[in-house]
Amino acid sequence: MEVTLLGTGGPSGLPRPDCPCAACAVALGADARAAAALLVDGALLVDLTPGAAFAAARAGRSLGGVRQVLLSHPHNGPAVEVPAGLPQPGRVPDGRELALLTGHRVRALPMDAPGTGYAVTGPDGQRLLYLPPGAAPAGLEEGAGAYDMVVADVVGRPDALARLRVAGAVGPATDVIAVHLDHDVPPGRELARRLAAAGARAVPDGTTLTVGVYEDVPDVPRRTLVLGGARSGKSVEAERRLEAFPDVLYVATGGTRNGDGEWAARVHAHRERRPGSWRTAETCDLVPLLKDDGAPLLVDCLSLWLTDAMDSVNAWDDDEWGGGGERALRARVEELTAAVRETRRTVVAVSNEVGSGIVPATPSGRRYRDELGRLNAAFATECEHVLLVVAGQALTLKG
Repeated sequence: MEVTLLGTGGPSGLPRPDCPCAACAVALGADARAAAALLVDGALLVDLTPGAAFAAARAGRSLGGVRQVLLSHPHNGPAVEVPAGLPQPGRVPDGRELALLTGHRVRALPMDAPGTGYAVTGPDGQRLLYLPPGAAPAGLEEGAGAYDMVVADVVGRPDALARLRVAGAVGPATDVIAVHLDHDVPPGRELARRLAAAGARAVPDGTTLTVGVYEDVPDVPRRTLVLGGARSGKSVEAERRLEAFPDVLYVATGGTRNGDGEWAARVHAHRERRPGSWRTAETCDLVPLLKDDGAPLLVDCLSLWLTDAMDSVNAWDDDEWGGGGERALRARVEELTAAVRETRRTVVAVSNEVGSGIVPATPSGRRYRDELGRLNAAFATECEHVLLVVAGQALTLKG
């Protein structure tokens, strides 16, 4: 089964008409995208958009063999003219299945937002799932197996991908293609980086893909360290890397700090930002979690883990530090990095980058700065992917 993506952009296309934003300003050439539309084996057209016939011609395809036109979501603006020879667009009621004379079967899936998802099974059994913009499945059949290809709004609704993974509808060999791409993420390398973290990819308009061919599927890094200064956006970046995955365990190393209202407000803001399906563990005992099998871990943050570790060996006292505290701390760090090296879980850890700031005025402050630098370096050595976040922009240092 072949799928030609006549368009891969949001409903308004990219760049949006008359939009002055930075993302639209650089969405040129291969990064320019028409509204998303799919042509399946030349027989099924999903979403009729303006210029669909010209888009098909540019891709070396014809709409002359289209036997069914389906709409997946409400179209705002003026009505789209139906090209001569095409059947009138329609929609399959949720839960119903449509059989085409070409041997394709199309089943309509209910969404949690206006629109309809379509599960297409080809004559040879390949399975394709297409989701409308801004929507996620409202219910999925358990045990139906993984789709060969999923075409969805990965940027706008990463939780849809998480739901599909929970249901087994997305597996390691599923080719996840991002469409409905709008100006929320700068096109080019930044878009590719964010999609790769979710196990997805984007292709230019006009690309023809073969469903069921396992190729170019991004390999999601298993261990990632996200560094950054205060309010740099490092925690947001770390959370973004796992929002397309279910059952994430968020490991908060900062504790509750009873009586500190400002700290409580920070903790509340973090919790409100996380997906509702994530669980939280407030602990600095990271080694047992890394040794266990289970859901992905998001550790926020190593800086507070180090504070707790230095407290436990009384590293702030010079006599204690010289009398065995330093050796004890080194052992704690080595135990942690060894657990990271051997873990089979997906891990994303956050830490502060403090080496570029003002030199602390106290010996204990300088000791903490130095030990955090050593911890970050040791942890980064065990990670496939290391990022530095500056002013909300993620720079790849490794991987």
